[in-house]
Amino acid sequence: MFIIALSPIIWLVVALSILKISSHKACPIALVFASSAALFIYHMPLVNAATAMLEGIALACWPILLVIIAAIFTYNLSIHTKSMDIIKKMLTSVSTDRRIIVLLISWGFGAFLEGMAGFGTAIAIPASMLVGIGINPMLAALVCLIANSVPTAYGSIGIPLVTLGQITDIAPLQLAKYVSLQLAPLNLLCPFLIVIATGQSIRALKGVFFLTFIAGISFLIPEMLVSFFMGPELAVVAASICTMTAIIICAKTLKVTDDTYRMAINKVPVPFKKGLLACLPFILIFIFLLTTSKLIPAINQPLNLIKTSVLIYSGADASPYTFTWLATPGVLILLASFIGGRVQSASFGEMFLVLAKTIISLRNTIITIITIIATAKIMGYSGMTHEIAETAVNTTGIFYPAIAPFIGSVGTFITGSATSSSVLFGKLQTASASAIYANASWIAAANATGSCAGKMISPQNIAIATAAIASNGRESELLKSAAKYYVSFIILMGCIVYFGQIFIH
Repeated sequence: MFIIALSPIIWLVVALSILKISSHKACPIALVFASSAALFIYHMPLVNAATAMLEGIALACWPILLVIIAAIFTYNLSIHTKSMDIIKKMLTSVSTDRRIIVLLISWGFGAFLEGMAGFGTAIAIPASMLVGIGINPMLAALVCLIANSVPTAYGSIGIPLVTLGQITDIAPLQLAKYVSLQLAPLNLLCPFLIVIATGQSIRALKGVFFLTFIAGISFLIPEMLVSFFMGPELAVVAASICTMTAIIICAKTLKVTDDTYRMAINKVPVPFKKGLLACLPFILIFIFLLTTSKLIPAINQPLNLIKTSVLIYSGADASPYTFTWLATPGVLILLASFIGGRVQSASFGEMFLVLAKTIISLRNTIITIITIIATAKIMGYSGMTHEIAETAVNTTGIFYPAIAPFIGSVGTFITGSATSSSVLFGKLQTASASAIYANASWIAAANATGSCAGKMISPQNIAIATAAIASNGRESELLKSAAKYYVSFIILMGCIVYFGQIFIH
């Protein structure tokens, strides 16, 4: 029974890693595996299987796909209005030191893109920018993969944790708190690894050690504060803005001068007004999400009343699914993007055309997300997820928390998405936690933490990185380089989760 319950996941591992089948083709087949096992082995009534699938489709469309489409639309619109070119000029005018520029673009700006858009933009754009200013292509791809690891849990306006909360019935605010605690050491460590990788030696930290530490601490503290008091949506966005500001201030005041890392960069000053206008859509997103958050109940509570609850799943343990129509990040992102785009002189016709092209370009992602969430719903309601959890706990016993991050990383390795990993293994993690009387929220958070490590070695993200640096065919070389960091991360994460549960419990 265990192998049958695991069959959709086994298929995804084989299809995506060995057979190299694209996810939008492999995931519908996984749905067939799950449906067949649920109907014929676990004796799930047909109507229950159908309604479980419908609930998965509803969750996929609102709010997950809405956020993804809105976030990518914002980025595409910034390219259409040429705002992204201005933002690039602003970033590259900060310093002529290679280490500082790499840190600013891969760590700071990359995290900002992950927080706003995610789904590969945080790897592709910083990597292409670094290559454009003369950084070795493979090095550019590697540092962007490392930098993109820890922000992943909060990507696309926190959608992995929001989704994990909906899958596990745990408040996203609670998950965000625990994820920020689990990632704290890595948030400090990551900038140091980026600088060391850039200089290909620990000696590269000479002269920029303090700046590198500031880059980590200025990311860590805002992320924890926002996670603890607001939730996951703005945690990485706020952290990335703070760390970019801190890096720029340090670069300007410390005046790092080391000829070994000096770059020939043509600094082009950008007027304040022009820079502000280029960043306007992103600024508006931040303002809208902040003002509608729980920090301002006078706005948050009335907006949250505009909702519709529908009973979709027909099984015994069914609960209504709620569509929140206005107080949802996707709607607010779209509103901010349209206002920002209009101020930047884009017509509504142009913006709707960019939106249409965005949706078309994401068609494979849409298929993947819908089918993977429908698969997870059927596996959860039929008892397949419980079967897997029971076996995992019987095998590992009280040491299960140590492998919880590894399981989360496998989900991201398979799908390329922390959101999909949350869907695949969220229920598995909480069921396993219950079996060993561990804190379910802490173990569920470990799934998202592990997803961050898995993002570094996911074939999908490796392919995005090599495409961005025009080095197709060198995927295995890049994977080999990233794997060393992945192993270190996953061991450290396992220790943090295992020993951390003592204090949380």
